[in-house]
Amino acid sequence: MDIRAVVVWIALGLIGSYLLAKIFNRVDIIWHRKDAVKKAKSVVLGQATENVAPLMVNFPYHYKDCVFLWKWVDYIVFDGLYEWELREISLVEIKTGSSRMNRNEKMIQTAVKEWRITHEVIRI
Repeated sequence: MDIRAVVVWIALGLIGSYLLAKIFNRVDIIWHRKDAVKKAKSVVLGQATENVAPLMVNFPYHYKDCVFLWKWVDYIVFDGLYEWELREISLVEIKTGSSRMNRNEKMIQTAVKEWRITHEVIRI
């Protein structure tokens, strides 16, 4: 084999590798975009469900007893306050599908279980 044939084979190898890398990169980008859209849809569905959860038939509290907080705890529920008979105060986290509690939500759950809760009145 002469030097020209070797150079042609090397050039063809480089061009082929470059094209394969471009194809792989394009497929990877498409897959990641589809995955991102799928995750975004589930997040939006979860947020919408959080908003309407008190109106659902199987929700255990009266919707007028619920105060929507959104961050870290979805609702604080004053069970029975609507009927002028407060039974308990609950922190409620709404989850849909296979979603799990994040670190902050788990710390809040632990604080509630360990009775590390206070009530303050701050006058300004």
